[in-house]
Amino acid sequence: MISPLLSHLLIPFIIAMFLAITMGGSGTGPAFSVAYGSNVIKRSLIPGLFGVMVFLGALIAGKNTASTVGGEILPSEFMTFTIVSIILFSVAISLLIANLAGIPQSTSQSTVFAVVAPAIYFNELNTEKLFTEIIPTWFILPIIAFAICYLFGKYLYEPIKNNGFIKSRSEKINLNPVWNTIIVVMSLYVAFSIGANNVANASGPIASMTANELNVDSESNFTLILILSTLVIAPSFAIGSSIFGDKIVKNTGKEIYLFGKSEAVLIAFVSASLLILASVVKGIPTSLVQLNVAAILGIGVSKLGAKNIFNKTKVKKFFVMWIIAPVIAFSLSFLLIFLTDKFKIL
Repeated sequence: MISPLLSHLLIPFIIAMFLAITMGGSGTGPAFSVAYGSNVIKRSLIPGLFGVMVFLGALIAGKNTASTVGGEILPSEFMTFTIVSIILFSVAISLLIANLAGIPQSTSQSTVFAVVAPAIYFNELNTEKLFTEIIPTWFILPIIAFAICYLFGKYLYEPIKNNGFIKSRSEKINLNPVWNTIIVVMSLYVAFSIGANNVANASGPIASMTANELNVDSESNFTLILILSTLVIAPSFAIGSSIFGDKIVKNTGKEIYLFGKSEAVLIAFVSASLLILASVVKGIPTSLVQLNVAAILGIGVSKLGAKNIFNKTKVKKFFVMWIIAPVIAFSLSFLLIFLTDKFKIL
């Protein structure tokens, strides 16, 4: 016989796992597109490696971001069974649409917008956190990623390559095994950063809701609940990678720009490092997808020019979906909050 509390928590946990599956599909692109695009890893190995590293990242470095999503935009006491279910469902639908379109989408932005909806409805929005920390980070970090990779490609990599240094070195020693190993390590590093940031989009609201249901007040008890929530949710990322990851990793890895191995390492390192920085220092839910694509575009523009890169069909689709998905998450969340309040379900 299922206890009333367990049955009460079952629905949001199922929705959270569904959300994690969609996040796993979306996150596979930025994690392994550089390795897949450089032909150094088999597609069949990606879901398992991705799932393990996401799990470790969430356990080791995901607490600050989970706290932000679970209580610093909308106060944690509002994270009830109904509201959390609506938030997670709204995000999952917006990401499912993006995954079906084969476009890697910002899980963090969709989640934040889904949380902002009830915060606005109940007039409880933490505007300072949203407008002085979260939103500026969304604009600043992709610009930094683009700039670093553009400058590397334009003023460091290309001059060295044109002077024949790379070619002469490759004639003396075969560096392919070394580069392949570094690229795989960087892909695992990116997956770890996804765990540190994006798992919180599901585990943060779930942990706050569970703590409310159990009347948990202490920090240590909340941390334990957060860890248990992560243990349930993080493995679902690997499932999502298996279902949706193939199409997305092809779009980001093959169809934006065919990069070399040194560029692949730079793209992975820059995007993952910026995400971990945002996660650990400030607990800001941030888009790894956009950091990764910005880094790829930086390399591409440095070699082919802005016109050739930004006129690519896939690039335009990315920008359109990045706007549409958060709007869908916000609108659906707000509508469902309104309906449940109107019919006294809240």
